[in-house]
Amino acid sequence: KCLFFYCLRSRESAEGGKVIVEVDGKVAKVRNVKVDSRLDNTWDSREKTVAFSFDYCYWSVDPEDPKYASQEMVFQDLGTSVLSGAFRGYNICLFAYGQTGSGKTYTMMGTPASVGLTPRICEVLFLFHLYLLKQICFSCFLEIYNERVRDLLKQSDQKKPYTLRVREHPETGPYVQGLTQHLVTDYKQVVELLEEGIAKRITAATHIHNASSRSHAIFTIHYTQAILENNLPSEIASKINLVDLAGSERADPSYCKDRITEGANINKSLVTLGIVISTLAQNSQMFSSCQSINTITSEGDSSHADSPSTSSVSGTRRPAYIPYRDSILTWLLKDSLGGNSKTIMVATISPASSSYNETMSTLRYASNAKNIINKPRVNEDANVKLIRELREEIDRLKTMLMSFELRNSSPSWSDDRDGNLTELVLQNEMKVCMKYLML
Repeated sequence: KCLFFYCLRSRESAEGGKVIVEVDGKVAKVRNVKVDSRLDNTWDSREKTVAFSFDYCYWSVDPEDPKYASQEMVFQDLGTSVLSGAFRGYNICLFAYGQTGSGKTYTMMGTPASVGLTPRICEVLFLFHLYLLKQICFSCFLEIYNERVRDLLKQSDQKKPYTLRVREHPETGPYVQGLTQHLVTDYKQVVELLEEGIAKRITAATHIHNASSRSHAIFTIHYTQAILENNLPSEIASKINLVDLAGSERADPSYCKDRITEGANINKSLVTLGIVISTLAQNSQMFSSCQSINTITSEGDSSHADSPSTSSVSGTRRPAYIPYRDSILTWLLKDSLGGNSKTIMVATISPASSSYNETMSTLRYASNAKNIINKPRVNEDANVKLIRELREEIDRLKTMLMSFELRNSSPSWSDDRDGNLTELVLQNEMKVCMKYLML
């Protein structure tokens, strides 16, 4: 999880906004404006400065500042992590969260003069694609607007808007029915798809930002590699989700009805995202504490381990329900948030004093997300995985056979055990042969 600080917007500068945030290594410190604003705060017990620690903190307020973090620096830290996981067959999710106008789209997409994470990741991905020809890439691009899913890469009649349905597969998880997937073979094609999708995204002027994104956008790359493992042809697949969320903001009475509806739906989905993150964090902490209790208990006497007090403590701790389906966004990101995925959250904030409340809310979001423990696994061919496991079992049994033959201390017992082990080895070798025939 990482944190970005971007420069003061023109509106904030005009209003006399002051920088209230500073970075000290991997720690972000925010000055409490509510305490500072009091003339006499001698008896105020609240902290004047609140600190949050993250894996990375990037200062992008002033390009002349020695601590300034460029897009290239961010890519070297985060983009390379995304690519490393994808090449090894893991699902990856990178999403940007923050206040409207805090730099989410700039971080994810960038500008022609300062390219963001998404194009940079795709460029390096296809550099490897040129050298490793046994790869296939499909891309899709969708947006969630007013809790409805729209395909950004599908030609449609603007007079007849359409929405796509979200379904859930029992094994692969949530997916969008009817979403188009485009085969891409080089970086140029990816850029064209990105530009096409970005041009179709719904934006509007708000009191904070002149071109605010009014929808959540998810650009997905399905990346499959053909490999040779144990002299067998195999495949490993990864799904890369690059997510640009709409910004949270307060409703303005001067907005028209459409803007108010948009804002309400954006805030609803972001609130649900916050609840999901908070619940996942609580469940992860509970799981860790239960493991610690079980470890301590197992080290004690069996009488203590079987005591009623211990069983009652473990029995009352059940994971809390996670409301993924309360929002289309959290439903689609179900696996990324709490399942089979390596996930990076980018929190973007404004360092201005006028954005204090939104900044603290974003930092608490990100701080909660740090506690989530996912269980990513390599997406590989099931048959090849089984053959590998059977071969490992055969090697283990053969090693045991050799050790028993070397001992040979009691012939009758050794002969019986050798016979059983030999039978197990033969059974496993037969299973391997059957799987070979199935491939």
